[in-house]
Amino acid sequence: MWDENTRGIVFDIKRYSIHDGPGIRTTFFLKGCPLSCWWCHNPEGMSPFPIVIHHPRRCIGCRRCVSACPSGAWEWSNGRPVLDRGKCTLTGDCARACPSSAIEIAGKEMSVEEVLREARKDIPFFDESGGGVTFSGGEPFLQAEFLIAGLRRLHGEDIHVAVDTSGFCSEDDLLEAARYTDLFLFDIKVIDPKKHEYYTGVSNFTILSNLRKLDDFLYSGQKGKINLRFPLIPGINDDHENITATADLAASLKSISGVNVLPYHSIGEGKYKNLGKKYKMGNVMPPDDKKVNETVKMFSDRNIETIKGG
Repeated sequence: MWDENTRGIVFDIKRYSIHDGPGIRTTFFLKGCPLSCWWCHNPEGMSPFPIVIHHPRRCIGCRRCVSACPSGAWEWSNGRPVLDRGKCTLTGDCARACPSSAIEIAGKEMSVEEVLREARKDIPFFDESGGGVTFSGGEPFLQAEFLIAGLRRLHGEDIHVAVDTSGFCSEDDLLEAARYTDLFLFDIKVIDPKKHEYYTGVSNFTILSNLRKLDDFLYSGQKGKINLRFPLIPGINDDHENITATADLAASLKSISGVNVLPYHSIGEGKYKNLGKKYKMGNVMPPDDKKVNETVKMFSDRNIETIKGG
């Protein structure tokens, strides 16, 4: 069923990561996500297809993008290049022609074998630190066949593997992946279903159901763990009721290994500008240390290993 010859779209490879699971890790970011979270810091990963990113501050005004584009998607206007995304055919000619890396294409096709080859380069770091490979996104299960084929190969080579997921995916795909996954980094954003749908674009019914099914599956097999990741976002999910409900949910899981409280930040705001997208978070500020510490305590009071960040 899972064809190892399948190919996927990867928009970034992050080496020497220490925030995507235990030890030093190599993280593959897969394109595409069914959610549209207001605070997403990887907007270039939302679309399942490659996308052009323009970094205007790097532009030196050479106009090579304009002359290189075969579809006329780039035009020179008011002293700067402007992209008409409706005309763009993603040939990548503009990025190759740009001498200052002001243009890049987020998303390239990779085979499972190519993923394995990249991962093998870092095996000495994995062995020394207890690290491994993490698949993130986007939502990696949007490319389930590619993901599971990759997990099977890495598992077969005894490389520790983690999957960072929203949980919004097919139950069958999730449990198949669990056969080859050592750790799930499972995001829980908002417990109230209507509020969840408002801020992410989808209901959390499937997410919470999948979390329960995954927990049962891992516990019955005595293999694999779940690490809940809770993004703490002022004005959206930082109320006492939501944090309490999330902490209670975490405490009810039999295969939980810990919780990461992830304070909101606006670092990704510039990406939205470079993609021509609107950033919905406006002037929302990160939560203060007192709020973060209170949130961490609410989880740790339930005998769950909880840390800020990670």
